[in-house]
Amino acid sequence: MQGYLISVLGKAQMFFGRHFLMAAAGSKNVSQSDANNVLETAGEVTAEATEEVNRFIEFFHDNIPNLISFGVKVVLALIFFFIGSKVIKWIRKVIRKSFERSNVDAGVKQFVDSMIKFSLYVILIFMIATNFGVESSSVAALIASAGVAISLSNFAGGILILVLKPFTVGDYIIVTQENIEGTVKEIQIFYTKLATIDNQTVVVPNSILTNNSLTNVTARPERKLDLKVGISYEADLRKAKQIVEEKLRDDPSVIQDEEKRVFVDSLGDSAVVIGLRAWVKTDEYWTTRWRILEEIKLTFDEEGIEIPYNQLTVHMKTDEETTKGNGNTLGEN
Repeated sequence: MQGYLISVLGKAQMFFGRHFLMAAAGSKNVSQSDANNVLETAGEVTAEATEEVNRFIEFFHDNIPNLISFGVKVVLALIFFFIGSKVIKWIRKVIRKSFERSNVDAGVKQFVDSMIKFSLYVILIFMIATNFGVESSSVAALIASAGVAISLSNFAGGILILVLKPFTVGDYIIVTQENIEGTVKEIQIFYTKLATIDNQTVVVPNSILTNNSLTNVTARPERKLDLKVGISYEADLRKAKQIVEEKLRDDPSVIQDEEKRVFVDSLGDSAVVIGLRAWVKTDEYWTTRWRILEEIKLTFDEEGIEIPYNQLTVHMKTDEETTKGNGNTLGEN
């Protein structure tokens, strides 16, 4: 191969040199010395190219065993990673089934599953890297630095969540300081996944959930329903309260054994505000709230009880009233 490349370069030198000499012979402006200089330059370029080709061929011949060995290692590493991934999935599947038989909390299952997945993949990558000739101490240092980057506080936060149980999978939580809220879907080793009302997924580091105060809206099976409805000052207050009481008494989701109250909450600028309080099942809170408000509005309309909007009444005096007022004031003085 080396001789073939040199032969090709030599023929190229002769071809271009011959054509240049022919062109020079037909031109009176080109001397014999210029032609010789061009040939010498072409010879030098050819020699340099030949030398570079020789170096490349020599390097290739000397490193063929190493290149083959490296390629074999890469292929074996990919095969080993593929097989290891399948084994990890099988191990996780077996552990999840054992958890299901033992009726373990969903958060614990998710946390342990994510921890096993993370640990096994670290071991797999460690084994592949050492087989490539990387020192085990270097790999351990790299993994340790990666662990610091991920932050051990998130891992510790996950442990605290499982032990203290401020919430579980399925609870609706509100993190006031971070303006985050949603239903808990997964508790992982480093983060927790929440689903918002509009079905967006929010990934929250565990350290945020353990370092901030949060409200667990669905921690208890019962939740207080607290509503306010305004009626006009001209409306029949007793009749309005009676209607609201009937709605609470007849609604199937209101817990009748718990306290129910209907009262005048305040006397506003444009309305008498009626308050109502009752207890409902937590999972039926919003549907009950919407239904009761709608039924109160429809019944008020049927009974002629007005729900006013904010308004401002302006009293204006005529010029005659103003003059009379001023005259009385002067007479008194």
